Amino acid sequence: MNNGFDLAGKVAVVTGGSRGIGAGIVRALAGRGARCVVNYVDDGDGRNRGEAQSVASGLRDAVVLQCDVGDAAQVGTMMDQIRERLGGLDILVNNAAILRDRTLKKITAQEWDDVLRVNLSGVFNCVRTAVPLVRPGGRIVNIASVSAFLGLFGQANYAAAKAGVVALTKVAARELAKQGVTVNAVAPGVIDTEMTRGLPAEALARLREQIPLARLGTIDEVAHVVTFLCSPACGYVTGQVIHVNGGLLMP
Repeated sequence: MNNGFDLAGKVAVVTGGSRGIGAGIVRALAGRGARCVVNYVDDGDGRNRGEAQSVASGLRDAVVLQCDVGDAAQVGTMMDQIRERLGGLDILVNNAAILRDRTLKKITAQEWDDVLRVNLSGVFNCVRTAVPLVRPGGRIVNIASVSAFLGLFGQANYAAAKAGVVALTKVAARELAKQGVTVNAVAPGVIDTEMTRGLPAEALARLREQIPLARLGTIDEVAHVVTFLCSPACGYVTGQVIHVNGGLLMP
């Protein structure tokens, strides 16, 4: 009997794979046998590159590639490198994102543009450019957010971008179905990451009070859902949003 979760022989790229949820997804896919491309974006102090290399160092035949997903030309270069070095693509996970939280009264045009550029245009750039590389039976998973559905305070740019990701997911699912490629989204809730650990204790306590399961989610709990959507066992699920939020939102 075939293992429906075996990803041996598959090539996967995870954008923003150097830390947090992205790194967890890379490790989960690699644990199922996929050969992973760990994407990062250059930063001033080289932290992203170092962390991407650290993630890749514990995996078999992993590849580290720099690319700012908000830059269509850089995405094109990354996909060309994947074609040349790995021959094609089976799994694309669009995880790269940034936060620039600010109320509507205080948000600047630049903060709006920066978040939409990475969080929405970045997903579009990667999906559009990956289409010729993705083999039949391929999987695309876009990381959305509970904020797209709840409209969390101070997240006009982030919520709007992630809501756009949900809509883009549905369009791509319809258009790529003829290629046998599924496209889904995962919408995490409040996850225990470096970002949430930096919140004041009182703020974290208030968040927990709103979650029926009364705790934050883990990176692994998000990564496991992504891995399921990328697996052969999930060939008849497409155009869906899977919520991983402990009951914070029950659509």
